[in-house]
Amino acid sequence: MEPFLAALTLAIAGYIFGSVKIVQGGNEGIVERFGQYRRTLRPGLNFVIPVVDRVLIETTREQILDTAKQKAITSDNVTIHVDAILFWKIFDVQRAYYEVEDLEAALANLVITNLRSKIGSMNLKDAISKRSEINTSLLKDLDVVTEEWGVKVTRVEVQEITLSEDMEKALEKEKTSDIFLKAQIAEADATVESIERIARALKDKDNAEAVLRYLFAQKYVESNLELGKSQNSKIIFMDPRALSETVSELIAASDSDLNTGGNGDSGQK
Repeated sequence: MEPFLAALTLAIAGYIFGSVKIVQGGNEGIVERFGQYRRTLRPGLNFVIPVVDRVLIETTREQILDTAKQKAITSDNVTIHVDAILFWKIFDVQRAYYEVEDLEAALANLVITNLRSKIGSMNLKDAISKRSEINTSLLKDLDVVTEEWGVKVTRVEVQEITLSEDMEKALEKEKTSDIFLKAQIAEADATVESIERIARALKDKDNAEAVLRYLFAQKYVESNLELGKSQNSKIIFMDPRALSETVSELIAASDSDLNTGGNGDSGQK
């Protein structure tokens, strides 16, 4: 009788021990009985039926999903590489477990698909400069789908947008050319202004036109020498045959300005 009581006591103790399920904070559990969902276990002390009940534990803490870099094509047909990071958490473990086969894979594919679609609707400039707008749009679109999975997406961030090596070289070349062009235009404007001042200063000199023609020709030669050193320049300088006309126009303009100023002073007197 004593061995039987001892065995019975052990069986009861084992049953009680096996029926106790402690769920840690930040987790929830799913109870399946004979393959069917029965209930959800909350954090704390829970009781289940040993052997019959199967318990699956899922975390409800916020998780991070970092997607691999993907190719995307902008609306102006530029191929870029982009990746994003997703912050998410489960709010309904039952739906998260039963509504989708592989939750993390589904989230990753969803982010990538929506990110490519968003990039495809924007040109390259907007795609690079409007990351905040992309993040907001992605979060809104993902929320609609993931709610059915019992998942809440808390934040989405586009991490990096990079161009192909060939595109980077092309843009750098275009940027260099643009900078050179602006510098040449500024220099040309400064040259014209200097010559106009010289023309006014030499107005009463007999050899004014010859001096101006010499200075203009000298600047023309110097500019063309600099132009020959650059592979990106698109500046076209004046034909030397037009130098005389330009100098004459500058002198005439200076004369006109001086005469107008002089007449105005006379009228006041």
